[in-house]
Amino acid sequence: MSHDIKKPTDITIPSTSLFAKLPLLGGVLAVVGLGSVLGAAMGASRDRAMFAYLWAFVIFLGLALAALGWLVVDHTVRSQWSVVVKRIVETMAVTLPVFALLFLPIVTIGYHSLFPWTHETDPILLKKHWFLNDGFFFFRAALYFALWSLMAVVLYRTSVKRDAVGEGPERDRLTKLMWVIGAPGIPIYALTQSFAAIDWLMSLQPHWYSTIFGVYFFAASIQALYAFLAIITASLQKAGVLKEAVTTEHFHDLGKYTFGFTIFWAYIAFSQFILIWYANIPEETVFFLTRLEGGWSWVSYALPVAHFFLPFFFLLSRQVKRSRPLLMIGATWTLLMYLVDMYWLVMPNFGTHGEDKAQAVLAVSWLDGAALIGMGGAFLAVFGYFLNRNKVIAINDPRLEESLAHENY
Repeated sequence: MSHDIKKPTDITIPSTSLFAKLPLLGGVLAVVGLGSVLGAAMGASRDRAMFAYLWAFVIFLGLALAALGWLVVDHTVRSQWSVVVKRIVETMAVTLPVFALLFLPIVTIGYHSLFPWTHETDPILLKKHWFLNDGFFFFRAALYFALWSLMAVVLYRTSVKRDAVGEGPERDRLTKLMWVIGAPGIPIYALTQSFAAIDWLMSLQPHWYSTIFGVYFFAASIQALYAFLAIITASLQKAGVLKEAVTTEHFHDLGKYTFGFTIFWAYIAFSQFILIWYANIPEETVFFLTRLEGGWSWVSYALPVAHFFLPFFFLLSRQVKRSRPLLMIGATWTLLMYLVDMYWLVMPNFGTHGEDKAQAVLAVSWLDGAALIGMGGAFLAVFGYFLNRNKVIAINDPRLEESLAHENY
């Protein structure tokens, strides 16, 4: 470490801050929220409750998965600007094993309610049976969670272990181990994330197919990741943490990536729409036709404006990206649109099983709020637990000095 650049000292969570209470607070919210939803799922509202549960599940799973994707890319390219926020992302990713447990109600209580291919048959579904069948579906889900959890836990533990070894050969060995995991981790992440999106979202409407859907889910979740990371980092600074390490330059980069992936999401969304519109094949167009009925048309027309044009023009300015209050507004709006986007993917399928032409009706339920609170509580409880256990920055990363001195030009 250079003599004129000091290691930050505000790198642990104060016991009096809200972050120190996250495990308990999140746990309470998880019990109340998810308990209410699963309780409703045991009664007459089973189908609606499980759609709300799945919606909340993919929201926070998407954030954790995007964090894992961020890590494997970051270690592969050996980025320097991001070192000061890397521990936050590692902590988000290490929540992935918990999602394996949270997935159990989906494959037990809600399996037949959510996925029509499990109990319906027709010529199209018969041709897809080699892929959409119980055994292969469960095997793929187990494989996804095993690979995600293994990579996330190893990367997190290796990073934490490196904090304690000091400079020398052991630090270099641990750093190289993360590099070694990063490179093959990219295709593993890309394939498993894409197929998980196909399994758990696209197969809600099994006649429909899109070769770009996995990328669409990635674009939405990685955009949300940068927005969430900006909000968490700013909140940590308000709690007295990372004020010495994370500067306006780093927030500028978080704003740039949020802005950049806003464009990427719009590009992927438009690409998917225009190809389906131009081909005009019934098995493809049913996805958009379902979302132009029963009140969903308002959401479909609003998404391009609210999820792209508004954040695009707001985040376009350099001044906005370098202003914490303004960036927080843009990041909060981006996260809100991520919730709406996932709602638009999941909820129009409720009540349409049996015939693809059945009308989807937009009807918001208290179950949606309960599921969101409960799943968010579970995510934040685990996130807060690991965030409080260790330093909030990878203090022994060999590129920390470069990150602390980072500037945008």
